[in-house]
Amino acid sequence: MAKAPLLQLSDIGLTFGGDPVFEDLSLVVQPGDRVALVGRNGSGKSTLMKVMAGLMLPDSGTRVAAPGVQVGYMEQDPTMEGFATLGEYAASGLDPDEAYKVDMVAEGLKFDPDGDVKTASGGERRRAALAKLMAEAPELMLLDEPTNHLDIEAIAWLEQELKQTRAAFIIISHDRAFLRALTRATLWVDRGQVRRAEEGFENFEAWRDKLWEEEDQQRHKLNRKIKAEARWAVEGISARRKRNQGRVRALQELRAERSAQIMRQGTAAMAFDGGAVSGKKVVEAFDLTKSYDGKQIVKNFNLTVQRGDRIAFVGPNGVGKTTLIKMLLGQVEPDEGEIKLGTNLDIAVFDQSRAALDQNMTLWENLASDPVLGVSGKSDQVMVRGQPKHVVGYLKEFLFDEAQARAPVRSLSGGEKARLLLARLMARESNLLILDEPTNDLDIETLDLLQDILGEYDGTVLLVSHDRDFLDRVATTTIAMEGNGQAVVYAGGWTDYRMQRGGDFFEAKQASKPLAKKDKKSEKKETQSGLSFTEKHRLEELPTVIDKLNAEIGKLEELLADPDLFTQHPVKFQKAMDALVARQNMLSDAEEEWLTLEEKAAS
Repeated sequence: MAKAPLLQLSDIGLTFGGDPVFEDLSLVVQPGDRVALVGRNGSGKSTLMKVMAGLMLPDSGTRVAAPGVQVGYMEQDPTMEGFATLGEYAASGLDPDEAYKVDMVAEGLKFDPDGDVKTASGGERRRAALAKLMAEAPELMLLDEPTNHLDIEAIAWLEQELKQTRAAFIIISHDRAFLRALTRATLWVDRGQVRRAEEGFENFEAWRDKLWEEEDQQRHKLNRKIKAEARWAVEGISARRKRNQGRVRALQELRAERSAQIMRQGTAAMAFDGGAVSGKKVVEAFDLTKSYDGKQIVKNFNLTVQRGDRIAFVGPNGVGKTTLIKMLLGQVEPDEGEIKLGTNLDIAVFDQSRAALDQNMTLWENLASDPVLGVSGKSDQVMVRGQPKHVVGYLKEFLFDEAQARAPVRSLSGGEKARLLLARLMARESNLLILDEPTNDLDIETLDLLQDILGEYDGTVLLVSHDRDFLDRVATTTIAMEGNGQAVVYAGGWTDYRMQRGGDFFEAKQASKPLAKKDKKSEKKETQSGLSFTEKHRLEELPTVIDKLNAEIGKLEELLADPDLFTQHPVKFQKAMDALVARQNMLSDAEEEWLTLEEKAAS
């Protein structure tokens, strides 16, 4: 027997003071759906998600959620008025006896529930919003850019949790590796229409390109037909005026059809100009050591950056990636060691906080008041790599229309702000690019273009990112910052680093020193133990995993021991039962794995 849909939108229409965002939009979300919601920046993805969540009312059409179904929405910019701490906000939708769930999720997402709301960063607030959604465990989760501000370890934790959940979910994300791992269907928002494919994001680009090819073929056929009918009209209408007015009207209808077609948005005219050539050696670091508040950032770190290198810095949030880059640029003094900067360096910086943009100024003013470019806020021109261009013309190259030029930056989406910052950055010549989380909020097409132009850039790139796919496509060297002052240099991108490291990120984090060549004695001992490097670390990790699962089971059993829970809160009772069964199964698997590895180690 087929299950009823969790959510259904029918004939949705929505307009924001001009062209419609959606017209006659209909879609259905089924139990167990795992859907990627994709589309260009500004296409209406977040708006559609808010309509699904019931937070935004459409101008026309209906939204119907199944009776008793809870739809949860992760806000990008959560309002936390009235809450003292992040944990208090995250637990606000839970009964007091379920507040422990926030602590469990907070551990995986790595945020402090006791953190003060007033001083929390944007990233901490977003993690609290994600924790709130995960702890509430609704039947349908709507996740808008959940991986922004998460490090790779937290992303891996979230990915694993979503793989195990029974809930349906819809995800907006720029993280292709995340979408490929989780989704089984794709919703594509394109020019006011929403198309659905019953395939995960893995096949999105091939599906999109096929639809575009079919669209181009149809447009070509229509143009040929209009051309033929127009020729007939010129040559034959005077002799058959009365008899062929129907054909003339058909020609007018064909032309109207072509006019009504919405052309695809092009790609931004992105380009980096390498400018003057830097010296062959860009940066040399000798025995760098640095600590902050008793926390070791690096210890005895050495590095040579050559012209043309693409070096990625990876590691947990707060480990010191940005600090290390600032040390390499001479902006932060090391406690010990020496930095030598190369000659003729021209540095351009893309910062993850978008601090270079004034949120209250217009797009025009943000471009035309850049002191680095030598222009004032009243100018109507901007110097683009040494050549003057009209501000509006330059903005159009980055897919902004003339109306947006006079709008404040705060009205832009996250992806549009990133695109504006790239426009500022690309107006200058540079030979050393510092990119701190450049992929946040960018759509897939813009990411593809950014990767291509970085590949053609003549200068050097230092990159901080948690986007595994982006790292694989761009980085030629990866510096893994694993805590306790440990910063190890590996050849290649993220996947290359994992292969060389001998395991996943969790194993790398637990290791206290870099891999080195094993001497014959240690090789013989490892061979005799029967455990590989990965298995050995897994065996050491499993007791902690088992203890954690036992603690969670104990809390759930305590909750279920309440005799009134079943009669007064049957939905909560069922959720607790499901969670208990799931954790008992996980505990059984973990114990069996531990026994297997113990036997193998003893053999």
